Amino acid sequence: MPGAGPAGAATMRAAVQHRYGPPSVLSSSEVGVPAPGRRDVLVRVVAASVHPGDYFVMTGEPYVLRLAFGLRRPRHGIPGRDLAGVVAAVGRAVTTLRPGDEVFGWSTAGTLAEYACVPADNLVPVPADVSIVDAAAVPTSAMTALQALRDVAGLRPGQRVLVTGASGGVGSFAVQIAKAFGAEVTGVCSTRNVDLVRSLGADHVVDYTKTDFTRTENRYDVVLDNVEAQPLAAVRRVLTPTGTLVPNSGRGGRWLGPLGRIVRARALSGFTRQRLKPFLSVEKRQDLLALADLLATGQVRPVIDRTYPLAEAAEALRRVGAGHTRGKVVVTV
Repeated sequence: MPGAGPAGAATMRAAVQHRYGPPSVLSSSEVGVPAPGRRDVLVRVVAASVHPGDYFVMTGEPYVLRLAFGLRRPRHGIPGRDLAGVVAAVGRAVTTLRPGDEVFGWSTAGTLAEYACVPADNLVPVPADVSIVDAAAVPTSAMTALQALRDVAGLRPGQRVLVTGASGGVGSFAVQIAKAFGAEVTGVCSTRNVDLVRSLGADHVVDYTKTDFTRTENRYDVVLDNVEAQPLAAVRRVLTPTGTLVPNSGRGGRWLGPLGRIVRARALSGFTRQRLKPFLSVEKRQDLLALADLLATGQVRPVIDRTYPLAEAAEALRRVGAGHTRGKVVVTV
């Protein structure tokens, strides 16, 4: 707990970094509790999920990220974007939330801490019967899956969807969201995750250690490729003649990351009826509300790989950076 209440000259524990690098650059430090602006909410963080984007920002690679997050050192000393917790205080212009409300959402940074300041518009109430830890796992990954399928691919009921990395953070949400939209879903994962992906509602599961999905006779209207272990040309073979491929992986070269693959996909789109549509998700309040509805109705449930205490935030990011997580990694506070 902070050294004083959030309204006083308080301090709090936070995961702090002063330079780019591996998880060892993070230290558990005592820092001041931030003060909310007019339209901000001070949230007592209960849980904060981490995802590959947090790992890339921490390491500063690919280097193109530094244009947005600081050229020589991180502009924000406390990492983390997703969170869920309890409203501790609100800014003067905030009328939609009040102290004591349980909320979840996203910030630009600073959620791996006991308190975080978040714009009020970035938060929505935690649905009844949903735990705060589960809610923390939702914002970035589930929003990415929702936008990829609904907005980018234009998914319609009855279409056939293939999701690679179906047991991962985005993939586990994508399988469930596609089913909620009435699609026939095939998930691609490793042997140990076959039962998990089936439990999420997948109609078919491909174990990539036994079967190369690009060499089967099956064809799909939409492929959401969260792994990108196969060349674009190989993945295109499993699309219908007018199908849509949505590449979604933050990895790639040390300098430009996935930008090279994005450029190639855009170029190829001009020579085929198939649509190759890489994208960057953008956080939107309306999409968070849509996800809250899916949580409330039980159509979507987060998969939690592991939880770590705040003092072990570096280990949480190391696990995410290593890949092959089952669902989400969450830091509890």
